[in-house]
Amino acid sequence: MNEFIAQPDVTLSIAAVERDTGLSKDTLRVWERRYGFPMPRRDAFGERCYGTDEVDKLRLVKRLMDGGHRPGKIVHRSSAELQELAQALAPPAASPPCADLDGYLNLLKTHRVDELRRSLSQELVRVGLARFVAESIAPLTVLVGECWARGSIEIFEEHLFTELVQVLLRNAINQIPEPGGRPDILLTTFPQEPHGLGLLMAEALFSLDGCKCVSLGVQTPIWDIARAAQAQRVDIVALSFSPVVNGHQLIEGLIELTHRLGPSVEIWAGGTHPLLKRRPPLNVRTLSGLADLHLAVAEWRSRAAARGDRAAS
Repeated sequence: MNEFIAQPDVTLSIAAVERDTGLSKDTLRVWERRYGFPMPRRDAFGERCYGTDEVDKLRLVKRLMDGGHRPGKIVHRSSAELQELAQALAPPAASPPCADLDGYLNLLKTHRVDELRRSLSQELVRVGLARFVAESIAPLTVLVGECWARGSIEIFEEHLFTELVQVLLRNAINQIPEPGGRPDILLTTFPQEPHGLGLLMAEALFSLDGCKCVSLGVQTPIWDIARAAQAQRVDIVALSFSPVVNGHQLIEGLIELTHRLGPSVEIWAGGTHPLLKRRPPLNVRTLSGLADLHLAVAEWRSRAAARGDRAAS
């Protein structure tokens, strides 16, 4: 009965480390040669495997890289030193726009998950889905992310929050009446992007705006995104990007997807990746936040009506 409790020598494969930290396999191999860190062991099949201490340190390094630090300057530091840098890097949590946010966060930190689920469900019923997303879930997600960056909540607590919110939003979306008009929107992320909560919030708002939404979830290969868009005859492919995605892969992937989709399907990209603001590719509409979604849909419908498209509104 105790075979799953705290094994003394837990290791992760290189694929698991890539998913967990957001650092690619190629990056891990290059650092191994260049910096001597991480220094994995080999399993019985000769494959790289990493201890939990190394993985924890890799998470810290990735967090600092997202904040502007260069890997060569920090990988040789101890985990304690990296933790101090991460705490100095993270901005103080902003004053929550809603008094309930601190209460929700406290429920998460004290592991009262059932109470948190019940409180959020009551808030959803009280204010409706649009306000629930904009005024509760979006700022609460930011707050949870900031707490994780400072190390004041654990990975498993962030995962509990994400899973809880995903269930709430998916159930709410499923109760929205069937949309009667366009645009038809396909929602997903690139293979390097494991985070889908922002995408789900966007789907909720698109659905409320009468759009037909088709969700592929996260980490869909570009070729399959294009094939799904063709099969579903969508008007728009909506993508979400966080800073975990390599900037080169983001730009090259958007360019490839643009070529595969052709001019009849628009690409909308949102999220917190800095490249979306600094250097968005041509023919890709970037959305700064959830507040942009309604205007983007209205403008699409106006253009479609001017072209005489079917059921544009």
